[in-house]
Amino acid sequence: MPPTDASADAGTAPVTDHDPSADSEDTLDMPLPDELVALLAEDAAAGREGNPGAGAAPTSAPRVVVATPAVSDLPLADDLLDHIADWGPISTPAGVLHLVPVRIERDLPIIDRWMNDPAVAAFWGLAGPQNATEEHLRSHLTSDGRSVPCLGLLEGTPMSYWEIYRADLDPLARHYPARPHDTGVHLLIGAVGDRGRGLGGSLLRAVADLALDKRPACARIIAEPDIRNTPSVAAFLDAGFRFSAEIDLPAKRAALMVRDRTLRHLL
Repeated sequence: MPPTDASADAGTAPVTDHDPSADSEDTLDMPLPDELVALLAEDAAAGREGNPGAGAAPTSAPRVVVATPAVSDLPLADDLLDHIADWGPISTPAGVLHLVPVRIERDLPIIDRWMNDPAVAAFWGLAGPQNATEEHLRSHLTSDGRSVPCLGLLEGTPMSYWEIYRADLDPLARHYPARPHDTGVHLLIGAVGDRGRGLGGSLLRAVADLALDKRPACARIIAEPDIRNTPSVAAFLDAGFRFSAEIDLPAKRAALMVRDRTLRHLL
């Protein structure tokens, strides 16, 4: 996943049965999600059909301690991000913002133009022939839905590119204490004139709150901008995220930023 930046590509856009008092703490002691418990119960039932002497399925969610959650720890659902296409517009201090899932035939030219801006290319690494950007977009659009690329329309004008993703189902989850339904966000602000004037923080706050509103199982929004990208880190802080840790990712050293549901009205 690309690094992120508030001025050029501010990057990094939730938990069931969690203890609200622990929302702002990072921990690896996590209950199994209901979906996984149900899956285990189904497997156990299938086992009893083939082996009448098999024991009964568990009736309550056990607790486990894991070193690092793997991408495959959680089962996949029909829609992993609660139908982003139906989230609708949201008011921001800069105007009405609408996240619209990307359509390559419509959106590739403008996204590719943004990716070839040197300030953006330094962090996203997609400058060059248009097929590099197209391949990046298709990798999201043809996957299982754990990451959805969106065009951000501000007052009807395309001005930003977003990736909303399931951080708990992403390789990122191997590098931090992920919780079920953690939702990640990447942002690229396209127009040069829209950068450097605080717009990134305003939009990030609005989208983070929108994701929390539309994803009731989500308790945290996660971001992982390059630690060297101080404008990006500053934008996340301005958007109500807290700095959690520095983490080493394959392509960068990142600042792990977290926006907690329980702290959203305080930060």
